[in-house]
Amino acid sequence: MMPDKSVYHLAIAVDCLTNSIRHILSGESLPTEVAEVAKDDLKEVTRKNNWHFNWKKEYKQQDRRVCKLVIKGQPEIIQGLLSLSEMEGYVYLHLAETAPQNFGEYKLHEGVGGGNLFAYCCKHSFDKGNEGFIAFKSKTKLIAHYEQALGAIHVGNHNMIIDPSMALKLINKYFKS
Repeated sequence: MMPDKSVYHLAIAVDCLTNSIRHILSGESLPTEVAEVAKDDLKEVTRKNNWHFNWKKEYKQQDRRVCKLVIKGQPEIIQGLLSLSEMEGYVYLHLAETAPQNFGEYKLHEGVGGGNLFAYCCKHSFDKGNEGFIAFKSKTKLIAHYEQALGAIHVGNHNMIIDPSMALKLINKYFKS
């Protein structure tokens, strides 16, 4: 069962499945890491600075964990954000957003929203003993996109899951031992 409190439908497009993120102009592959967000990390994460969601409000939610995707060695520059909750048997992805500098026609990096954020959720689920299962709600226009790009399964009413077989593919692509 999906959480009733989440009002979000994910609208983050999977632009590219890479094993990190890739700088658009140089083609350089940049290793990434995911860390829990601190309150100070969100000072510049505002609608005024072209973020689409209220991440400060999301951060205050008691049942959620907000994490940031950064390039290794650059922890102060957020490349993407996600909000998740640990449920019984899976991880629920409430919200994911690519940073404004990585969105649209003139983005700096590709691969942020796609594999990186979803793979982290799958890994977190796996690490918590949930076999990689994650669930999320999708915008109508992105259901087929998530099915094709991530192997997600539409289970009805905008609800989607990524099962263990697809989760392991994402985890192995982004989190090589």
